[in-house]
Amino acid sequence: MRKNERAALIRQRLEEHYPQTPIPLDHSDPFTLLIAVLLSAQCTDKKVNEVTPDLFAAGPTPEAMAKLSEESILGFIRQLGLAKTKAKHVKRLSELLIERHQGMVPDSFKALEALPGVGHKTASVVMSQAFDVPAFPVDTHIHRLAQRWGLSSGISVARTECDLKRLFPKTSWNKLHLQIIFYGREYCTARGCDGRVCPLCRELYPNRRQPVITNKA
Repeated sequence: MRKNERAALIRQRLEEHYPQTPIPLDHSDPFTLLIAVLLSAQCTDKKVNEVTPDLFAAGPTPEAMAKLSEESILGFIRQLGLAKTKAKHVKRLSELLIERHQGMVPDSFKALEALPGVGHKTASVVMSQAFDVPAFPVDTHIHRLAQRWGLSSGISVARTECDLKRLFPKTSWNKLHLQIIFYGREYCTARGCDGRVCPLCRELYPNRRQPVITNKA
């Protein structure tokens, strides 16, 4: 099966599994989405969703969040990984949204990536989910599965993103990246499937005898 044929089959099966793709991070607007995605670095969405209700109650807007001290923000998110750094980023990011963008989350990659704690993946999530701009954020699940399914070499996250954008229609990117994440969590986990176990891997490579050795992101 050629790569474009595998991509078409993957998209079809993922659509069957996940016709609806709710955003796994709880939020109410672009600002709370941006903060939630920032907090999710090296942390599960479930854990982020446990701490953000109280954080967003205290700082629902950039103006309100900027008025909180780093210590106060840290108190809400202390159980998350890298909490001290994230608290610093959340406060400064909120201040910069007021200083540079009239308290609004900007709808451009360049402006988002200029904010503290906001890398390309975080910006991509916000652009795709808050502003419906086609993007293909690549997290660890997507990076792993793209290599496992023979869609990318796995050399780097940037390479994976580029390869996936070439293989799939732009209109599918925003939904597809979530579908791959959901599938990676439920069926094709890092330890639960080595490229021969889950239903999609078996369908893609029915004769595969050796496990796929996945590169780390």
